[in-house]
Amino acid sequence: MTDTVEDVEMPYDEGSASRQEKIESLQDELDVLESQNEEMRDKLLDANAENNKYQQKLERLTHENKKLKQSPLFVATVQEITPDGAVIKQHGNNQEALTEITAEMREKLDPDDRVAVNNSLSVVKKLEKETDVRARVMQVEHSPDVTYADIGGLEDQMQEVRETVEMPLEHPDMFEDVGITPPSGVLLYGPPGTGKTMLAKAVANETDATFIKMAGSELVHKFIGEGAKLVRDLFEVARENQPAVLFIDEIDAIASKRTDSKTSGDAEVQRTMMQLLSEMDGFDERGEVRIIAATNRFDMLDPAILRPGRFDRLIEVPEPNTDGREIIFQIHTRKMNLASDIDFDELAEMTPDASGADIKAICTEAGMFAIRDDRTEVTLDDFLEAHEKLQQDDESGADDSLAFA
Repeated sequence: MTDTVEDVEMPYDEGSASRQEKIESLQDELDVLESQNEEMRDKLLDANAENNKYQQKLERLTHENKKLKQSPLFVATVQEITPDGAVIKQHGNNQEALTEITAEMREKLDPDDRVAVNNSLSVVKKLEKETDVRARVMQVEHSPDVTYADIGGLEDQMQEVRETVEMPLEHPDMFEDVGITPPSGVLLYGPPGTGKTMLAKAVANETDATFIKMAGSELVHKFIGEGAKLVRDLFEVARENQPAVLFIDEIDAIASKRTDSKTSGDAEVQRTMMQLLSEMDGFDERGEVRIIAATNRFDMLDPAILRPGRFDRLIEVPEPNTDGREIIFQIHTRKMNLASDIDFDELAEMTPDASGADIKAICTEAGMFAIRDDRTEVTLDDFLEAHEKLQQDDESGADDSLAFA
């Protein structure tokens, strides 16, 4: 039976309270109860939200636990597609098996595809092509900020590089009209610091092709076959992203003259070079992939890598002459605050044996002398002192090398 007003305990003294006071007291009590009810409703909503969050976490952990308990999938290569299914070869044990495949999977698969198979050797899914992640990392995403305008004294070399690398990619029709095959590779050789790497950077900046850079020493590995595999993957990445330019710096690290050495290290380097020769001028078409290589030790290179078809142009990058040094000084001082007494012709005359890298070092050192004297203007004396300091450093380095020889 529902309680009446008389059965409810009132928050006032019935004898002394008036009717209005009773109503106000009941209203206050009702407000309190409504507030408490609203608070409990909010707590219930929070509890439901927390419960949903934990429920989702439980489902995720249950799913992950189920996946961890599943048997691992094995990697295999499709050898052949037949009416009865697919012939696959497992990696590791090289066992071959004929397994049935679904109609949907049959449309996706081709010979040499990598697939994942379960314990019963059923094809579960198709995998991406195997390409060494190190080869992917060597792909340059952002063009260097070096342009041909930043290179001085190498006008003839720049012209030959552009004809060999850029023109076949940008104007292949010109070579077709003339009836010749575009050069496929260019080798830059010369003393250190003469601008070989800068030429490659300028090519990367000027062309819209994919640019892949690496050093020859990165292809030298300890275990048999690793270097050759990386070479294959590099050219595979280049072919997938053609037109492409592949730059190999310090190529003498893997392309030195072959000897009768029986050590495992020398044998592995020679195997890597054989793979490089095969990729450069092998049975398979290389496509729109141009190669630039650089070395300081031209005399160490194997004759096999120098023949036409691999490197069609051998470009010597010499130390700059007087006019070249003057241009290089002007390039490296473009952003410097120079005094009016600077004579670039005099600077070029006083540095007869300086390379481009040496001139850049002289300009930087001259700026440091100005900063040391708390000046914002670089004078001719700063350049003279910088040249003298670098000469002393070179002589000191030569003496130290003799002392430890």
